[in-house]
Amino acid sequence: MCLANRYPVSKMTRCVLAILCIIVALGTLILQSAAFAHAQDVVVIKVWYHQYGEDGVQDAVNRYADEYNKLNPKVQIQVSWIPGDYGTKLNIALVAAQGPDVFEGQPNLGMVRQGIIAPLDDLYTSDTLKDFNPNNIMAATVDGKIYGVKMIDDTGAFYYRKSVLDKAGIKPPRTIDELIAAAKALTSGNQKGLFIGNDGGANSTFGKFVIWSAGNDITRNGKVGFDNDRSVLALTKLKKLYDSGALLIGAPTDWYDPSVFIDGLAPIQFAGLWSMPAIKVALGDDFGVFPWPALDDQGTPSTWYGGWTAFVSTKSQHIDEAKAFVKWLWIDSAKDQLDFNVSYGFHTPTNECRRKC
Repeated sequence: MCLANRYPVSKMTRCVLAILCIIVALGTLILQSAAFAHAQDVVVIKVWYHQYGEDGVQDAVNRYADEYNKLNPKVQIQVSWIPGDYGTKLNIALVAAQGPDVFEGQPNLGMVRQGIIAPLDDLYTSDTLKDFNPNNIMAATVDGKIYGVKMIDDTGAFYYRKSVLDKAGIKPPRTIDELIAAAKALTSGNQKGLFIGNDGGANSTFGKFVIWSAGNDITRNGKVGFDNDRSVLALTKLKKLYDSGALLIGAPTDWYDPSVFIDGLAPIQFAGLWSMPAIKVALGDDFGVFPWPALDDQGTPSTWYGGWTAFVSTKSQHIDEAKAFVKWLWIDSAKDQLDFNVSYGFHTPTNECRRKC
């Protein structure tokens, strides 16, 4: 309340105080307007990550964002850590145009055809293209345009406890029948012999392994590559494994986290390469690895070559700023890239530059 209205003063004094009140009010409005204008000048870029199983990753991505924010005060990177079914949550958000500006995922032809992800060719120089593994560029290329920047390269394998299998007289399985037999032999009481996820291997990851184990592929020369009896037989074997009673279902964590194996809940678990440092710390040399076994002697042992790729949403209101952040973190910032790949779990850096850093 203005002082001119609170105390009995002369007319002249009231006028002076009224003028002062007006000046103060105008000053306040000017400061508020300046603060609002400054807030309007700041571009907010929302970045989504799925929930990594390795301790320290969430803190790391927040640290990268803080680093970028300090270097670019007119841009504010907001990181969201998405637990649970990341893919479903991401797709819903993108379709509803309420999703992130930048997000991680796997190259997806459907996202390109639906116009969901922006081409990022302008982020790559000729030298940059030479540095990246050609497979990573090819995987993100559709109709001659590059739609993402590969963040990490990953693969996976079965981890097994050497001491447990040696005691049971079991060798690392080479065929799916041997895998089923080993899982059943290692199952006793409440102890299950094998863990391939809480869905029992029903997800697409293991479906691909089964197709490859038969010597087939998902596509071949632009056509379906697994429409034959060997693929049917391999899928039947996966169903037999599921029905064997030897699979651990309902574990505290899923297959991408090594806790089940480390805690001894199952002596064999499929997990990612990123899990090896934690397993090494916990078990020393008491573990080995083997790929998804071949269907039979005519089949092929297999695993995947994958990882995560950074994308920019076409629904973003700040595409240029979003692309600038992707370039800074996943092309230019070798220090942060190396930290992300090897400081928490273990992933393979995606280009030669990072291997030399």
